[in-house]
Amino acid sequence: MLSIASDIDALARFGRALADPIRCRILLALCEAPAHPADLADKLEISRTRLSNHLACLRDCGIVVAVPEGRRMRYELSDARLGHALDDLRGAVLAVETDRTCADADEKGCC
Repeated sequence: MLSIASDIDALARFGRALADPIRCRILLALCEAPAHPADLADKLEISRTRLSNHLACLRDCGIVVAVPEGRRMRYELSDARLGHALDDLRGAVLAVETDRTCADADEKGCC
C-alpha cells in the first residue's frame, strides 16, 4: 500500500501527464525515440506552441527531459523504465478495454 507522500505525489504527477490525449501521444512518440520539438509537432500534427505547452507540463512532472544538442533541444523520457511502464500500462488498459463486463459502459460512461 502506498503511504509515503512522495510515492503518492509521483503517481499523481504521472496521472496528470496521462490525463491529456496529446500528452499521451507525445509520450508514445518518445517511447519510440527521442525527438526535437519541430519533428514531434510535425509527426503529431499539432502546432509548435501547443506542443511546447505540453512538453513543459511533462517536464514539470519529471517524465521527460530536454537534452541540449547544439542550438537545439532534444526531448526524451527521463528514464527508460517509463517507456516499459507505458507499454505495460497500455497493454493492461487495452486488455481491460476489450474485456468489459458492464453492458451499459458506453451509454453510462462508466468502466
